[in-house]
Amino acid sequence: MDSIQLTGIRCYGYTGYLPEEQVLGQWFDVDVTLWLDLSKPGNSDQIEDTLDYRTTIATVKQLVKTSKFALIERLADAIAQEILQQSSLVEKVKINLSKPAAPIPDFGGKITLEITRTKNS
Repeated sequence: MDSIQLTGIRCYGYTGYLPEEQVLGQWFDVDVTLWLDLSKPGNSDQIEDTLDYRTTIATVKQLVKTSKFALIERLADAIAQEILQQSSLVEKVKINLSKPAAPIPDFGGKITLEITRTKNS
């Protein structure tokens, strides 16, 4: 199966377990891999035959900006489910979601999780 990768989607959101994360917010980085058949647009050269990934990027940004979940696992799942619902072309989606500045004492790294979802699962 073919895939489209959208990397480096950065936006500010309010998901987090700590109350201050839902009030003050923080940056999130999202990478998306979409599996779909690209043979038709590969032959036709017509945008109507493929996924307009501007919509997917806008969906990710909107969900990160407006959601106030306690867990980033829930945010990643919401992004995956919305993408699968929006496009009949996408069969499978992988979301890599990172919190570059996790509010954990003496930890300067980032937290990243990866989920993969398929249609009808």
